[in-house]
Amino acid sequence: MACSINITLRCCSTDTPRFADTCQSPRPRSTLLLKFLPSRSRSRILTLTPHPIKISCSSARRRSSVTVRSHMATEEKPISGDRMLVFVPPHPLIKHWVSVLRNELTPSPIFKNAMAELGRLLMYEASRDWLPMVTGEIQSPMGVASVEFIDPREPVAVVPILRAGLALVEHASSILPAIKTYHLGISRDEETLQPTIYLNKLPENFPEGSRVFVVDPMLATGGTIVAAINLLKERGVENKQIKVISAVAAPPALQKLSENFSGLHVYTGNIDPTVNDKGFIIPGLGDAGDRSFGT
Repeated sequence: MACSINITLRCCSTDTPRFADTCQSPRPRSTLLLKFLPSRSRSRILTLTPHPIKISCSSARRRSSVTVRSHMATEEKPISGDRMLVFVPPHPLIKHWVSVLRNELTPSPIFKNAMAELGRLLMYEASRDWLPMVTGEIQSPMGVASVEFIDPREPVAVVPILRAGLALVEHASSILPAIKTYHLGISRDEETLQPTIYLNKLPENFPEGSRVFVVDPMLATGGTIVAAINLLKERGVENKQIKVISAVAAPPALQKLSENFSGLHVYTGNIDPTVNDKGFIIPGLGDAGDRSFGT
């Protein structure tokens, strides 16, 4: 009996125009329906069934130009519809670092560094066309230049789920220096696989319009990430204000996220086919926390 995950899987492309009144992507993306089928050996096999669709994008005209060193105008980026989207960026470095993480012979210091590098790349991809911008003009040594900056007035936060999330988010500040970090500790019962919150450093309420990266290296059964996002929603953060960053994801977690959080975006290094009876992704990386910190 087939089980379908109602999400869209996309590969990020850098050749899509950022601004156009009406544009056609030179390489149309394909919507992929993720299915996993129980096999005779009780494992689940992940298959991708392509459904080609036409891609068009539109953008409102840029607001009027601004005066030198004074007026600044924010620019809104279009956000997709209500379907949950899963992005697996096809960058060679992402594939490289995932491969380093998979190797059981990778020592702990190199494993932790690989997690940090992978997290940096995934956050770079996730922040594309999502961060609030301000435009203006500045004086360069050779003349006046039109410029764009990330708007420092708009709140951006990252929530690493301890403890493995600390390794994946280690280089977040190199991408977004002004980002705020809120730690969230969630452990998983080895027998029931149910999550337990043991540390919560989230604010009582997030500022209106906050953009939040939730960092959980392993999206396996989905219990931990669902619990984390529910805490964010209780504090005023909507689905479309959240982006999930993970090293590896599996169908059960993606299924739960799709059922509970429409409009959510997930960025992951790879989608593995199955989860074993102990809640570990197969082939996965092993225990990301133990391997990151050598314990």
